[in-house]
Amino acid sequence: MKLVPLFDRVVLKQLVAEETTKSGIVLPGQAKEKPQQAEVVAVGPGGVVDGKEITMQVKVGDKVIYSKYSGTEVELEDEKFVVVKQNDILAVIE
Repeated sequence: MKLVPLFDRVVLKQLVAEETTKSGIVLPGQAKEKPQQAEVVAVGPGGVVDGKEITMQVKVGDKVIYSKYSGTEVELEDEKFVVVKQNDILAVIE
């Protein structure tokens, strides 16, 4: 199966959260924050959304930072993805 986003949606795969802090403290599962960094897996075609022409600014393979409480989490074939609108992506990591 393959996720194909519509309109200005982007499918992200979250990057793995840090298991230890910089000082070496091991974090239990509940203490780890949901990572806000992800890799772009699929990009919608853009087009007219709410009467405005949308061109997609990200591409597959980009590493991005997205808004903390945005998107819809989806599990497909034992992998977790987040589907967000393009305007929920805050920055591209270069």
